[in-house]
Amino acid sequence: MQDFIQALPKTETHLHVEGALPYELLTAWQPERWSAHPPFRAREYRYASFPEFERILLDHALPFFTSAERYHEAAKAIFARHVAQNVRYVETSFHLPVTKFIQVPGPEIIAAIRAAVPAGLEVRIFCGMLRSDLGGDLRPTIDRLHTWDGLAGTDLHGFEQMPTHPDTAAVWARLRAAGKITKCHAGEFDGPGRVREAIEVLGVKRIQHGIRAIEDPAVVRLAAERGVTFDVCPISNVGLQVVPSLRAHPLRALLAAGIRCTVSTDDPLCFANSINGEYAALAAELNFSRRELAAVARNGWEVADVSPSARQAMLGAIDRLAV
Repeated sequence: MQDFIQALPKTETHLHVEGALPYELLTAWQPERWSAHPPFRAREYRYASFPEFERILLDHALPFFTSAERYHEAAKAIFARHVAQNVRYVETSFHLPVTKFIQVPGPEIIAAIRAAVPAGLEVRIFCGMLRSDLGGDLRPTIDRLHTWDGLAGTDLHGFEQMPTHPDTAAVWARLRAAGKITKCHAGEFDGPGRVREAIEVLGVKRIQHGIRAIEDPAVVRLAAERGVTFDVCPISNVGLQVVPSLRAHPLRALLAAGIRCTVSTDDPLCFANSINGEYAALAAELNFSRRELAAVARNGWEVADVSPSARQAMLGAIDRLAV
């Protein structure tokens, strides 16, 4: 199974670059400051709440990400891990408010990440923002995002129970009209109503997580009928206690209901996980067969922002492995 997982040409479509900071970069940078084996990176660790998770993530990531050069350094190490796992396509987002914290324009961060992409890996760069950022001093920046070259799209993330700014639907529509992909975190720390909002109000086809849609069959049907993709992060869902265990994860039920689901790592800094580890966990704890794992890998390529010929080449390679 391990060899099969490695051989699958995989995608990662839900990855926060700050939350993917390789921990060894922190310990190499300031070994006296960072513990070699912090408790929160143990697989059995459970975050008590989203605020605790956010605090730990920010306490570790923000000291490092102080310049475009640091984004380049981190991205180079992150992408090397993808290549080693036979991941061929990545969608990653950076946190837009950081541009204010460190006084570095977003296009410079995009260029720094882009310059770190190795041969053989396709990367699409998104910016993520809080649901409230449209009402703050980032609004002028957000209103120009549709003009940014190299920006694949945008994402709403952060604490999901925060109200969604009423201008979001119009801004997201403008971004889509400019060719950008719009995403939204929903159905993680809030219920299926947030998944419905993301689909019906914001008009997105890409839900980050989405798993609590399973609590409302009508929302599950809506997502399936609209062709919405859920970019699911199983190990993150367990660590954040969205589900009590992988065995209780609704991924298989969502797939069976006709929802395209991909599998990603979310924030490896906080969960010490990897793409191959996610697939291995599905095989070990949810008894996913090779054919089911291949279907998950196919889903990533079906939604990837690549040429039709590249998509068909990867789907063909997966199908040959799965026989």
